[in-house]
Amino acid sequence: MIVTLQIILIVTSMLLIALVLLQRSKGGGLTSLFGGGVQSSLSGSAAADRNVARYTIFVGLIWFIAVVGNGLLLANA
Repeated sequence: MIVTLQIILIVTSMLLIALVLLQRSKGGGLTSLFGGGVQSSLSGSAAADRNVARYTIFVGLIWFIAVVGNGLLLANA
């Protein structure tokens, strides 16, 4: 069980790093590196930004649950 939570923690940590870097900031963020800085009416960038924000929150919650679960299991071991 501990190994499973640690694997989940590693995977969600990597996903969280990637999702935070993909967030649009005032400077354009990492999305401008991949061509996201160019505004196009067909790209639907507002919807994509909302989806990235939602995924970031979702992965962050899973990460938080994994950290708490891992801490509780290691404290009782």
